[in-house]
Amino acid sequence: MDTDILKTLVPINSLTPDNFRELAAEAVIENMTAGSQLFKQGDRDIHSVFLLSGEVALTSTDSAESRHVVAGTDDARYALAQLKPRQYTGTAKTAVTVAWVDSALLDRLLTWDQTTGYEVTEYDGSQDPEWMIRMLRSETFQKLPPSNINALFARFEPVEVKANQVIIRQGDPGDFYYIIKTGKANVSRKAEKGGKVAVVGQLGDGDGFGEEALLSGAPRNATVVMAVEGVLMRLGRKDFDELMREPLVQWVTLDQARALAQKGAGLLDVRTEDEFRNGTVKGSINLPLYLLRRKARELDSKRHYVVFCQTGSRSCAAAFLLSQRGFEVSVLRGGLGGLSRAA
Repeated sequence: MDTDILKTLVPINSLTPDNFRELAAEAVIENMTAGSQLFKQGDRDIHSVFLLSGEVALTSTDSAESRHVVAGTDDARYALAQLKPRQYTGTAKTAVTVAWVDSALLDRLLTWDQTTGYEVTEYDGSQDPEWMIRMLRSETFQKLPPSNINALFARFEPVEVKANQVIIRQGDPGDFYYIIKTGKANVSRKAEKGGKVAVVGQLGDGDGFGEEALLSGAPRNATVVMAVEGVLMRLGRKDFDELMREPLVQWVTLDQARALAQKGAGLLDVRTEDEFRNGTVKGSINLPLYLLRRKARELDSKRHYVVFCQTGSRSCAAAFLLSQRGFEVSVLRGGLGGLSRAA
């Protein structure tokens, strides 16, 4: 069946052409026989289910009456029994064709479109729409409220930079958060012992840096030098704290952390290896903050993590970095020092 039929459905019909194509590429259109169960009452599945042909009966244990939805009617333009947990069991009354759409993807695409719509009215032609759209698609921006996103675009300051220009220097205090709009930069770190300088990574278009010092209050832990000329978008500490830090770092108490762990959350100690060996929370794993950028991919991206350090400073930075990469993260307020006080 031609996916263009999805354009008649609500709220899919409000997507821009580009985002509609992305949604249509992920949607699954399925033919089902009469008597097939689409979903059952109480389900918390991730899909929006749209009826494209045939008839579906919606029944509930709370009512003797049933509802019938027939393809082509106004009712069929909307997802079937959309509330979660589902209030009805959906059964194919006849042979049917349905579209399975990821609800989270649909909502995210709608948010991108609607936020971009606000930007059109709020920003003049000097803004680069491609950069704005690229940022909206990043894991970081997906977790921010739309009002914060609009404010961020207004407060980011463009800075033209040259090749070999030092942007931040190891040991300096933190002042700005940066995102590379265009260009590439090398990240280097000077070892405490021996003073040897090593390049530890490279950043490119869309990559952010400089947040660790802002989050932890510690001096810059690396030097970033432009490899080529480009443009950076710069955000001051106050705006960073207000618009990015607060929404992305979710603090939890000890009791809340225990409850999350009982539900399967992982415990992540971001202190150094030596600190970890000297004693940690039973069942936790160690991924030091300085290794997080390189090794975050080794973590289970589908698992919630409770992150901790000694005081909460490093774990705050770790949570921000993990949130940027799409992880669901909570931070233990007060860190291990708080545990000893609470004991």
